[in-house]
Parts: sequence; C-alpha cells; structure tokens
Amino acid sequence: MQALSAETAEANGTLAVIQARAGSTRLPGKVLEPLGGRPVLGWVVRAAQLAGVFTKVVVATSTDPRDDAVADLALELGAEVVRGPEEDVLSRFLLVLDHHPAAALARLTADCPLLDPALIRLAVRTFAAAEGGLDYLSTVLERSLPHGLDVEVLSAQTLRRVGATATGVHRVHVTSAVYTSFEDYRVAGLGFLPHAADLRVTLDTPDDLRMLRATVAEIGDRAPEWRELTRLLRSRPDIVALNGHVVQKELSEG
Repeated sequence: MQALSAETAEANGTLAVIQARAGSTRLPGKVLEPLGGRPVLGWVVRAAQLAGVFTKVVVATSTDPRDDAVADLALELGAEVVRGPEEDVLSRFLLVLDHHPAAALARLTADCPLLDPALIRLAVRTFAAAEGGLDYLSTVLERSLPHGLDVEVLSAQTLRRVGATATGVHRVHVTSAVYTSFEDYRVAGLGFLPHAADLRVTLDTPDDLRMLRATVAEIGDRAPEWRELTRLLRSRPDIVALNGHVVQKELSEG
C-alpha cells in the first residue's frame, strides 16, 4: 500500500485551534499573564502538544496590533499562527482551515490553562472513532467537569457549514450554532464522574488569576490530570473561594 504524502495526511488529520486575544474586557492581556513560570497561553499550547493527536497546533488570534504579542509568543511556543477579525472568531477558524486543511479540529481557548492533555486526547479519539460519524463532540453539552477544562471537536465540513449561515453571537462563539441547533447535526457529549461543574479553573477576572496561581503553587508547572485537579480543589476550599463568586458569562455576552 502506498504511503500517504505528508500533505494528504495533514488534510485527513485533526488540528488544535486555540483562540486567543489580548483584548479581554474583564482582564485585558490575560493570556499573556505569568502563571507558574510561563505565560497562560504557554500552558494551553503545551497541553495541546502533549495530547499527541494533532497534526498541527494553531493559535488563532486577531489582526489588531494589541495581538502582535500573542502571535509572537505563539510562534515562540512552536505553534502555527493565523490572524483574522477580532470579533468574528468564526472567520478566524475558517481562515485556519484555509491555511491548514484538515478533516477535523478541536476548539480550545487560551483562557483555560489547566487543560488535561489526556482529556483532549480522549475527546479527539472518541470523535474519530464514532460509528456513523459525528459533526460535533463536546465535554460541556451537559457540564460535569470544572469550567476551564472544555474541549470541543468538530468536523471541518461542519465548521464550513456553520460559517456559511451563522450570524451575530454565533460568529463570536464559533460552535454555538451547532449545540443550540443539535437536531440539525450529529452531536455527542462526554460526561464524567465525580461531578465537578461547580468548580472554576478558567481565567476571566483578576480573582480567577489569583485562584489559578494558588492552584499552580500546589501542583507545580505541569498539566494536571482532571481527577487530580478536582481532588485538590475539593480538599482546598480556601483556594476555591478565591473565585467562587465569579459569574460565568452568558452566551449573549460575547
């Protein structure tokens, strides 16, 4: 059997696409903040690289000059960079596919520094192995993991289908047109025990950053397994309390 060319293998593979920008409303520059000796974005890129299931890791940032630092850092971390509109994040993802053709992509966000590489790997492999095929798979359709361990996987065909019709908030949130219209797509979700959806390890406010730094002081500079992370936080209510009052943004907030 003839071996696939590198170009063909990549086109049939899966990309990790990390959306990142400096212009956060509640914590500007959050993805560049230091955390345990490396910037927040570095934690996310490392988790994607350690998952070992991607043909490429791509940081999708904006063309705004404020994001020059994000693009430069992503290149230093060994990721590819694609830049596009700041607010139309869906267009950024479509540009990624234009530059790096693939069969599927995993959407990760740069404000989730404690992503578990094994969890990412599980989601990608489950999506690929689904009998009959899937359009979209997520760990958050019925949330059971802490906020900040989110992984979404979708086919390139699905992304392009959404890109042709999505408007308004759906162009900001990339995949929301799929999971809010699941009757039109082949959708699956992953659920986990013990239930930990009340915990928050995402970065959106100064209090989130304080909580993450306290957590990293305990686990060190490494990507923790999600069960280990949950056990730590259950044993340390003082850490959880640092951002326990923070309200997650609603879909309409952008």
